[in-house]
Amino acid sequence: MTTVFPATDKQDMAHKVAQRFVDLVTEIHATGGGAHDDGTVRVVLTGGSSGAAVLEALASKGTELDWSRIRIFFGDERNLAVDDPESNEGLARRVLLDQLNIPEDNIHGYGLAGNDDLTDRARDYAAVLADFAPAGFDLHLVGIGDDGHINSLFPHHAGLDNEATVIAVTDSPKPPAERLSLGIRAVTHSDRIWFLAAGENKSDAVAQVLSTAEPDKSCPATLVHGRIETLLFSDVIPAH
Repeated sequence: MTTVFPATDKQDMAHKVAQRFVDLVTEIHATGGGAHDDGTVRVVLTGGSSGAAVLEALASKGTELDWSRIRIFFGDERNLAVDDPESNEGLARRVLLDQLNIPEDNIHGYGLAGNDDLTDRARDYAAVLADFAPAGFDLHLVGIGDDGHINSLFPHHAGLDNEATVIAVTDSPKPPAERLSLGIRAVTHSDRIWFLAAGENKSDAVAQVLSTAEPDKSCPATLVHGRIETLLFSDVIPAH
């Protein structure tokens, strides 16, 4: 079941997510629990405009958190160098991570340079996940695209049937064509999945997520649920 958190606009959505993020991390740190029962919080960040808004909100709300006990991963990445303006990791570093006292070893990017062999890099990142998040993630922030895609898993794309933890995408319908992405298997290996969807262009996808009782490859967001909770933060919640 997906629990809905309505917002008035993108900024309101981002602040709601950031506050819940702070509360969650504080609780796991205090109890020493989490997916690995070690008090370290493993978080997957997302890109896109909604993801960027959340990062900005976290930069102001999360300053008191112990970021040395948070490990950062990424849902997907374009085959670009981290200093490229379109890099998800680059965005996260500029907006949030570079402003925090977080050890570099706690930031687990895909390590792409823009001309990489994606098969090799997918294998490398799967090994990173096996080493640093073997029990999965405490939280996966998931931006929903206007077509219902999540990470770089697009409607009816072959990657939806790929059982690998990390998949290479060479034919993304959105440019650039080459990307790496956590697969469905890795996404569902998350205690909490928080969907982010702001803007009228997301209204159809949000309606589909909320209306369907069955997984539907035409809307990849319907294929995943958190082990503990699945939340949807959006400013385009349909009226009932």
